Amino acid sequence: MDAHLLLPLPDHMPPRGRHQSTSKECQKTIDRINALDGVTAVIIGRSYGGKSLGKVGKTGAVKVQRQVPGGWKAVTQTAKGLQELFIQVEAGKEKRVEFIITGWSL
Repeated sequence: MDAHLLLPLPDHMPPRGRHQSTSKECQKTIDRINALDGVTAVIIGRSYGGKSLGKVGKTGAVKVQRQVPGGWKAVTQTAKGLQELFIQVEAGKEKRVEFIITGWSL
């Protein structure tokens, strides 16, 4: 294989992840999560069109799915479907952040 065809791999993901676009309502929710004490980043993941959080899930609503090393996996409702989020949280503040986000009404 030619050495000039090999591209260097990035050292890390961009701050917002590969997927950077979202709806206005979801961006407000992401900004609100980012402002919480203990949250270091919110990384936007894949979008799934035609999916829903259910009847109570309006655009911008967030559902925390599970804890993973470094934070939480969540989904947010967009006008066109669901969008994955990774909420990066400081060590020791995971439960507090989850409690605040799950306390927001859908």
